[in-house]
Amino acid sequence: MKDFAKAPQSTFAGIRFVLTDMDETLTYKGRLAARTYYALERLQRAGIKVIPVTAAPAGWCDQMARMWPVDGVIAENGGLYIQRDDVHGVIRHYWHGDLERAVISDRLAEIGRRVLEIAPFAKYSDDQPFRLTSIAFKKPGNVSDERGIVDAISVAGADVTVNNLWILAWLGGYDKLAMARRTLAGVYGVDIDVDCSQILYAGDSTNDAPMFGFFRHTVGVSTVRHYLAEIPTPPRWITAGPGGDGFVEIANSVLSTR
Repeated sequence: MKDFAKAPQSTFAGIRFVLTDMDETLTYKGRLAARTYYALERLQRAGIKVIPVTAAPAGWCDQMARMWPVDGVIAENGGLYIQRDDVHGVIRHYWHGDLERAVISDRLAEIGRRVLEIAPFAKYSDDQPFRLTSIAFKKPGNVSDERGIVDAISVAGADVTVNNLWILAWLGGYDKLAMARRTLAGVYGVDIDVDCSQILYAGDSTNDAPMFGFFRHTVGVSTVRHYLAEIPTPPRWITAGPGGDGFVEIANSVLSTR
């Protein structure tokens, strides 16, 4: 993991897609700064496709896809891709098919009840009503309780990951990388298993690990240091600033090659 400021200017000359985590990568302490939003807009104006890839709920991501200067948003850790369609519309690409989603929804509800039985100290996240493909629990204040919730989810039969805001449960075996692979191939005609050199990924947390491990161009904002023990392959580069400030560094570097 190297100092991002020392990356040769030509390193990101071929980037056509910027995929980025949202919480504490675009935001910092829960807030999106104007300079970070403007960085998204500058990237898009330069013809670079920007796709947030986040564990955030579909309700948040629908608004982002409609109103932010992005091409779409991968939501709920890969449960769906919300693609900007026209001035006001979006197209939702779900991991699961229409008939399967109803069954998955019922199973997730049962898993949620089971988790609360096993770990009665667990509490749903405030944004749970806005989720379509996952269950999110609040991160408790201590490591022991967090481990208890993670174990309860596993015992209940769901996939689980942890980031800086949520303990997330879902069904289907996918993750950020799996949905990024499907989205880039199906929507943009890019096979990342053949060539991923045109894609940069920015993140900060544990659930970014699959992306850091796969892509050639990976950047962690400075706070990724807090999670390195849980990330098998660290990002190649690390920014000086945290959250959105780090993302602005990334955008400036990519845009400097244009």
